[in-house]
Amino acid sequence: MTEVSVSLGANKYGKAENRVVRVVRDSARHEIVDLNVTSQLRGAALASAYLTGDNSMVVATDTQKNTVFAFAKEHGIRSPEEFLLLLAEHFTSSFEWIEGGLFQAEQYAWERILVDGVPHDHSFVRQGQGTRLATVQSIDGAVHVTGGVKDLTVLKSTGSEFAGFPRDRYTTLVETDDRIMATSVTGRWRFLPEAVEAGIDYDGLYAEVTEVLLATFASVHSLALQQTLFEMGRAAIEARPEIAEVRFAMPNKHHFVVDLSSFGLENPNEVFFAADRPYGLIEGTVTRDGAAPAPDAWLDLPAFV
Repeated sequence: MTEVSVSLGANKYGKAENRVVRVVRDSARHEIVDLNVTSQLRGAALASAYLTGDNSMVVATDTQKNTVFAFAKEHGIRSPEEFLLLLAEHFTSSFEWIEGGLFQAEQYAWERILVDGVPHDHSFVRQGQGTRLATVQSIDGAVHVTGGVKDLTVLKSTGSEFAGFPRDRYTTLVETDDRIMATSVTGRWRFLPEAVEAGIDYDGLYAEVTEVLLATFASVHSLALQQTLFEMGRAAIEARPEIAEVRFAMPNKHHFVVDLSSFGLENPNEVFFAADRPYGLIEGTVTRDGAAPAPDAWLDLPAFV
């Protein structure tokens, strides 16, 4: 057998999907924060674990898990971004051979249950409008912070067209000036480093950006989902000076008008078949002019253009 030379490439390791729920009980009116946290560490010294099984530099994934829960008690969770920044600082400062890492969180939103029209002090129901995302990327001495949302499913029953596209012998799609447009938005926004350094109201920003995204989706008369994507990104950047860029992935959730003519019925865009696949997948980045690029901020995150 011919001898083949191989070497170790990029790597990271950690504890994935630590579900931590923090209850603030300093009064009869409780507050809760519900996160799913993943920590993954990087460093040249970790290569020996892969190459020879030497664990002397491996901060156990169980230790990482324990740190997440201990920090939830010791520091609380003001926002997912701030919590991840604390974790990144801890691991890179406590273990000198840890050069950085990828720290991610999803936040699940809860709202108070209404009892006789009054919000209850300690009973909650899960909200369904998307899942909040946060990421801290610590790499080569720099720290990059992104926020975001996924599974933000939206639909408009009119105010959308699709026409003027090229046609060849394989094209069967009919042009339309009135269609349902629906998608499940995944969006991530990168914060300017100077804004992170100065301090950001991450919770307030998330609320404002998601509101702006929804309002823009609703109000823009769409000639293509690509156009709507760009306008949503533009609106987010215009609304918040802390944002350097926004990246989107938007599957086109197709709704096809059902032909009811066999039953002697007309169907003026009232009855649709909602197809789950195949689907168009639209991705794009909207960038603040003059903002310095930061490709490391997106390293190892789910694929975006």
